[in-house]
Amino acid sequence: MRTDYCAELDESSIGKSIEVAGWADGYRDHGGVIFIDLRDKTGLIQLVCDPADSESAHKVANEVRDEFVLIVKGRVRARGEGLENPNLKTGKIEIVVDELIIENRSAPLPFVINDEKVNEEIRLKHRYLELRKPKVYNTFKLRSKATIAARNILDKNGFLEVETPILTKSTPEGARDYLVPSRVHSGEFYALPQSPQLFKQLLMIGGFDKYFQIAKCFRDEDLRADRQPEFTQIDIEMSFAGQEEVISMSEEIVQAIFSACGKEVTIPFNRIKYRESMEKYGSDKPDLRYDLGMVDMIDIFANCKNEIFSKIASDKKNNRVKALKVPNGDNIFSKRQMKGFEDYVRKFGASGLGYFQMKEEGLKGPLTKFFSEADLEEIIKVSDLKVGDVIFFGAGEKKLVWDYMGRFRIYLAELMEIIPKDVFEFVWVTDFPMFEKVDGGVKALHHPFTMPKEMNKEDVEDIESIAYDLTLNGFEVGGGGVRIHKSDIQKEVFKLLGISDKEADEKFGFLVDALEFGAPPHAGIAFGLDRLMMLITGSSSIREVIAFPKTQRAQCLLAKAPSTVDNDQLKDLSIRIRETKRD
Repeated sequence: MRTDYCAELDESSIGKSIEVAGWADGYRDHGGVIFIDLRDKTGLIQLVCDPADSESAHKVANEVRDEFVLIVKGRVRARGEGLENPNLKTGKIEIVVDELIIENRSAPLPFVINDEKVNEEIRLKHRYLELRKPKVYNTFKLRSKATIAARNILDKNGFLEVETPILTKSTPEGARDYLVPSRVHSGEFYALPQSPQLFKQLLMIGGFDKYFQIAKCFRDEDLRADRQPEFTQIDIEMSFAGQEEVISMSEEIVQAIFSACGKEVTIPFNRIKYRESMEKYGSDKPDLRYDLGMVDMIDIFANCKNEIFSKIASDKKNNRVKALKVPNGDNIFSKRQMKGFEDYVRKFGASGLGYFQMKEEGLKGPLTKFFSEADLEEIIKVSDLKVGDVIFFGAGEKKLVWDYMGRFRIYLAELMEIIPKDVFEFVWVTDFPMFEKVDGGVKALHHPFTMPKEMNKEDVEDIESIAYDLTLNGFEVGGGGVRIHKSDIQKEVFKLLGISDKEADEKFGFLVDALEFGAPPHAGIAFGLDRLMMLITGSSSIREVIAFPKTQRAQCLLAKAPSTVDNDQLKDLSIRIRETKRD
């Protein structure tokens, strides 16, 4: 049907007879001569339908409207002097049409294809129309290049691509599994995998040595701009390897992906330990494109005459007093703004937010009366304050202070517009805690198959794991760890998590059994391909880099899913729908 793509034609094609095909992107009638912009995946080219050249083509052109599918035969010529379009790749040439075929017509459009202000629900309902945008096509062209680059690097390094099951068993995080009822086994369910974790470990036990997969994963959770119920990850695992081997391989993969997308990044990436990251940035995925690091003030506040602060500061293990300096903040924020910041942090559980202003005569603020001159001087010294600086501080339970001060740091950076664009700041976060205390119990911070550094710690939260996350501009884009390859260690971890032998056998007995048969040491990582592409393309949401995404309510407006099914299907699956009352 065609000899060339539209935007692959150039001045060297002048005089050539060609056949092109695509969609009508615009239509103009200039005194009897009709101009049509024809669009295909490569871009646009102008068609000229002049009755002097072809009466039949001109007659057909009169019927053309936006998004009609056209097949065109003609010849390439240079545009007339002064008629060139510098904004178009093919702006110096045009096609004089000899034969025009309307291959298919389009109904009236629900929105103009290149209109950027269309409601998202309308766009997702007609996603196939939005995919026609050159900008959207180029996003998925980059995604394809990124995936191919990752595959090529992994293949070059001896990795074997293996597909693991989609229908599998419910995981320890079962509440977030998507369940699939079995027709054959009445009352029993498969689960869609949140990750291929157990199976890739089994592949290592099976002697596959190096595995990878561009894996579809599923997670039933509340959605945000960087999350979807189904997502894609680049999943790898290596035998006889540890943290350093995985990090080195990962950096090579990421560098290749960015290079394929026309972006250059320098390796090796920086590293920061989890506890340092939390203490300084209040986050385990710190955005290091700007500074605004937090400073510890708990020792100084222990001397405070305010009983609330001094009591908090007396428990250094469980509490924190963190200060956040904003250079020249006194000239940026009004007093009203600074008082308003307290409302912001209260949304995240803070009791309040204090601040000092650095003046010529020293620290000023409503709380200075509770500190001695020596302590105020120490605050100035520790924070390296200069005249005009403002310092905010939060106090309370450790994890709470980390959280709201970390959020406040990002909020201030966005408010001051100090976050640089088109900068990619990678950092490895390492040495994560193995466990965390929740609701009177203990759970694994990552997952229960990560190798602990050592188990003999008085406080379970002091046990570190050999785990590592790759973060980029404040987003986690990859996470992995060294796996437990000895069954006695795995059983000890289960016991500490309160998982009984019976429960462990029911949920992942096949892995525990496999560890008894000569499991090699192994480690791996998984990269969130969707998140990487969101950041590479500068998209505001992960939905923009997924061909057919779900809404924030986990709905596919295009296919109208999820949907009800008929009673016969439910009967076959031994399922009965129970009416539930809603508030």
